Amino acid sequence: MNTAAGSLSSIEAKTFQRDGYVVLRRLVPADQVASMRQEAERHLAERIAPIEYEVDVQYPGAPEPQGAGADACRRLLQVYARGDAFRTWATSARLRDLLQSLYGGQRAPVAMSQCHHNCVMTKSPGYSSVTLWHQDIRYWAFDRQELISLWLALGKEHRDNGCLRVIPGSHRLALEPGRFDASLFLRPDLPENKALLKQARPVELAPGDLLAFHCRLFHAAGRNLSDQVKYSLVFTYHEADNHPIAGTRSARFPSIPL
Repeated sequence: MNTAAGSLSSIEAKTFQRDGYVVLRRLVPADQVASMRQEAERHLAERIAPIEYEVDVQYPGAPEPQGAGADACRRLLQVYARGDAFRTWATSARLRDLLQSLYGGQRAPVAMSQCHHNCVMTKSPGYSSVTLWHQDIRYWAFDRQELISLWLALGKEHRDNGCLRVIPGSHRLALEPGRFDASLFLRPDLPENKALLKQARPVELAPGDLLAFHCRLFHAAGRNLSDQVKYSLVFTYHEADNHPIAGTRSARFPSIPL
């Protein structure tokens, strides 16, 4: 990547178009990562709302509402509004240039959605849940299914603490409705889905690494089996002329232009 200009190399851009994701190593300086992580740790320690808890989603492995770990955080929500460190990163010229490269190199305006992601994802030791195979677009409503999420590792992400797993190229698939369950997760019992899941790859990240992925890319994540909380900062972006559909949760808050 051209770190000065913030644009992708031709190889990285082609990788994103082919696989639906690309990893950019050591994109963010250590001091900037540390600043955002410290702020996230403070908000978690002080339980600054809004927060989504593991018990709210009840994914596999989540604690019982009245049991041990009932206060385990899953996401610190509305992180754009939580401090300058997050806002500066989310709307930086560097990210704008990166996103324009991901969208084909055109200089068209892009915007950040305040309705989707816009969070610090956390995984607590012992009480984190499993996120099953899904596409983020399943509950999003825009004119075009062409949104991109930028996932920044604020610490190490590996298999033992529940790093993301992805299926390369799955953003180009058009699957029949019967391959999903009622919550729009892939059904693991179907032979055709089993064959697809064999193509999955873990995405292990170091602090400051950035994962960019398409909203139609199938991805999943396991539980945190380590003894440390995992922190990931995630924002979702769209081209400015790709509008959220009025009356849906995607239009609840205005997008932020970059």
